[in-house]
Amino acid sequence: MADTPKNRTKIEIYDTPYTIIGEESSSHVRMVASIVDRKMREIYAKNPSLDLNKLAVLTAVNIVNDHVKLLNRVEQLEEELKREKD
Repeated sequence: MADTPKNRTKIEIYDTPYTIIGEESSSHVRMVASIVDRKMREIYAKNPSLDLNKLAVLTAVNIVNDHVKLLNRVEQLEEELKREKD
């Protein structure tokens, strides 16, 4: 199996630099990092006493919650489309 070329993208999330290595484009990685950074700052603004570990976990929980809601909505819309075709 041939190796897929990897992209190296330098980003910053919550004032911490990271280098992300993966197959996604640099613009995609920067967009994802921006969303994570924005969510962390949003949560911290509401809970300034959170330490970084708790802030990171709450951010992950919030983002995965949004993701699950979107997956459920996609599934619902796919079912509606299937019913319309029948």
